[in-house]
Amino acid sequence: MPRKVGFVLSPDFSNLGLALAIETLFVGNWLAQEKIFAWEVLSADGAAVRASNHLLVPVDGPLPTDMSFETIFVLASFNPKQHAKDRRITSWLRRVARFGVEIGGVETGSEILAAAGLLNGHTAAVHWDNLEGFQERYPDVKAKPTLYNIDRGRLTCAGATAILDMLLHWMGQMGHGDLAEEVGRHMLIGHVRSGGEVQGATDGKDAGRSEEGSQAVRRALAIMRDAIEEPLSCGEIAEKVGLSQRQLQRHFQVYLQSTITREYTRIRLAKAHQLLQQTDLLVTEVAMGSGFASLENFSRVYRGMFGCSPSTDRRQTTSAPVFRHTSVKARVEKSRAGRIPPSRR
Repeated sequence: MPRKVGFVLSPDFSNLGLALAIETLFVGNWLAQEKIFAWEVLSADGAAVRASNHLLVPVDGPLPTDMSFETIFVLASFNPKQHAKDRRITSWLRRVARFGVEIGGVETGSEILAAAGLLNGHTAAVHWDNLEGFQERYPDVKAKPTLYNIDRGRLTCAGATAILDMLLHWMGQMGHGDLAEEVGRHMLIGHVRSGGEVQGATDGKDAGRSEEGSQAVRRALAIMRDAIEEPLSCGEIAEKVGLSQRQLQRHFQVYLQSTITREYTRIRLAKAHQLLQQTDLLVTEVAMGSGFASLENFSRVYRGMFGCSPSTDRRQTTSAPVFRHTSVKARVEKSRAGRIPPSRR
């Protein structure tokens, strides 16, 4: 009998995620020339679900009352804080879990699993952009910025292309290793990445390794990220890097075309932005957790960055303000491209 897989769609889910997951199973069946996998697409009420790209995706039916599925994947993307409150899905997931069904969360689908209490004591792979809020809301889950994780009947995936890696690894765990390798070749995957591989989209750690100045900037930024709730002074940061404040300030201007203070504020606002959209913390708590002693100052600086007050930026939707996480590497390279060689000045 084929392994029966259910894909539960939450509003604003990633259509790419659904396509990658189903295509992997389809190619597996096609190559094997037999129905190894059977799947159905489900929603809480059986109605079509609109994806984050606004496509309306039809489903095969509502959440079933029988326990015919062996594996369930929950797909979500935007506004997970709101969708995790849907008791129709969380209650159903708890019920199927009692029957030993394997359950997975794709992208922020993992947050719905966590809201159902199904990830307590488990390690979960969480997309780096949602890691801050996830850790705050679900302290009993070991959240990590890895590609995917399979842990005692729970599968979690950070989303995007990592879905392919997780599905192929999962396929191999079920005894279809040769088939998984062949599917990977057909889908032009050079090799299946391990689940423990850390997501590489955070800060471009290999940026400018050949230049001493850019290394100093990267060290300073790492120090800033480790001291958000109680910010350090520019002098203290420079001292930890091993430079004078003036030297470090000059490096920031050369390599990032910015200042130490401005970059520190960006880092603190990035955390505030995540906490506001991804948690239910009070604005005052977010301000303090981001190193702002004054709520008035926090609101003013936040409005200057995002064009809205912190109190109105509480949902992670496609229309909400976006914080651009430009890597240090990209910014250094852009700065280099704009610099005039000394001999031509």
